Amino acid sequence: MKGRSGFKVMARLTGLVKPLTGFMALAVIMGLTGHLCASFITVLGGYAVLGLLGFHTVFPLKTLFACVLVFAALRAVMRYAEQSCNHFIAFKLLALIRDKVFCALRRLAPAKLEGRGKGDLISVITSDIELLEVFYAHTISPVAIACLYTAVMCLFIGFFHPALGMMAFLAYLTVGAVIPIATSKLSGRDGMEFRTGSGELSGFVLDSLRGLSETVQYGQGGERLTQMNERTDALSGTERRMKRAAGRNMAVTNTVILVFDLCMLFLSAALYQKGIVDFTGVLIPTIALFSSFGPAVALANLGSTLQNTFAAGNRVLDILDETPAVPEVTGKEETAFEGASAEDVSFSYGADTILDRVSLRFMKGGIIGIVGKSGSGKSTLLKLFMRFWNVKSGAVEISGRNIKEINTSNLRDMESFMTQETHLFHDSIRSNLRIAKLDASDEEIEAACRKASVHDFIMGLPQGYDTPVGELGDTLSGGERQRIGLARAFLHDAPFLLLDEPTSNLDSLNEAVILKSLCEERDGKTVVLVSHRQSTMRIADAVYSVENGRVS
Repeated sequence: MKGRSGFKVMARLTGLVKPLTGFMALAVIMGLTGHLCASFITVLGGYAVLGLLGFHTVFPLKTLFACVLVFAALRAVMRYAEQSCNHFIAFKLLALIRDKVFCALRRLAPAKLEGRGKGDLISVITSDIELLEVFYAHTISPVAIACLYTAVMCLFIGFFHPALGMMAFLAYLTVGAVIPIATSKLSGRDGMEFRTGSGELSGFVLDSLRGLSETVQYGQGGERLTQMNERTDALSGTERRMKRAAGRNMAVTNTVILVFDLCMLFLSAALYQKGIVDFTGVLIPTIALFSSFGPAVALANLGSTLQNTFAAGNRVLDILDETPAVPEVTGKEETAFEGASAEDVSFSYGADTILDRVSLRFMKGGIIGIVGKSGSGKSTLLKLFMRFWNVKSGAVEISGRNIKEINTSNLRDMESFMTQETHLFHDSIRSNLRIAKLDASDEEIEAACRKASVHDFIMGLPQGYDTPVGELGDTLSGGERQRIGLARAFLHDAPFLLLDEPTSNLDSLNEAVILKSLCEERDGKTVVLVSHRQSTMRIADAVYSVENGRVS
């Protein structure tokens, strides 16, 4: 995780507002107008008091009271309009950021997301991005409003005497800048600890829900609950420190405001005693300062809350800034499939060598089997042909071209890859199948399912192809999920089929139907079968054995 400062995070997040700059400027103008109306209601009241006491005022009392009513109504309208505009900006930007994050995750998958906690990713996508609403709706425009508002009020108060204007400036600067910066520094990394801990807790809960049956089976519910409580207590402790810091911040802010109010009163009184200002120069500047701390207080309150927001922003930016291990290729000449090969390929996960100088060829129209012990690198070899990772040395080629020089979309169109674990989304069977081909007709879907020996099973379900499969396909058996995964591969209709243990969960009858379909579909297609079953290997034209990262 990159250690960005709060200012760098703020600058990056602010930069995302560019498409909505006009709306942000409108929100600032309306917010500034509303705050000035609120402050000058009090100021006009002060002038009215002076008029009642017999002092000369610029406007008659009736005009002053009419202005107060107009300012009060305008304040309400401007406040509502500003908040509406800010929230429109915030939710538009949240949608934009979610889109950017999902695009980043697509670029990073699978290499950079392998082994990363899914619960933590869910926390970033949901709660962390949601927290940025505070920044976009309640931070950017308040900062701009506070700066402009401070300038106007300092000029107004300074009109009576420069020393009074300087006193007002020091008051606004202390409340709106010094206090929030100091509070933010004193809070340290509590915000980051809270967001990180929240993500870890989400991952733990998700893991616990997925493994609920195993937890019950082995009687580990109490231990799991204890661990969850420990994590929750630690997170509560961090949140308690953050709340305590927010309370201290509020107490200090109110105390400082009272001190500066008194200072303004004493300074204006001293100037009055020396004959430098009249009684108007005492009453109006003092009342103006009393009623004008709203924007500065809004900034002061951000000192503690922004720690959490910046921590969330940091986690989001980490994903956006992450460099893909396997960059997408675009702009190259399209390639037609004419066979594939691995030439002297070596690959390792970290320090663990998986494949060591592997060379093999897959001729067009052939069925090639790959066998070997678990962990020997068979599945990894298929993933290298999919270019989920780049090889350490050597080259993976299709039609004589290194796959690093083939457009990523072109490569995916030429390949159908079935993994050992078929992932099914919480949707209907039809929708899960259409992932392989979004515009597939019902006839194409049915034909693919017949080849995978799963059509009859689907038609026996209550809603047929529209039957929901449940979360992660939990309503189906392992063999049923596997056949749906194989149907996806058939539906994609690519010339290069990479099948990782396609019959491991099937009985002999279903295996025979699927192997027959593969034999019938071999015209113009190249099929690579990874399997431990000797019966599956009987249809292979050639069989490679992978042992200790070597091919024989």
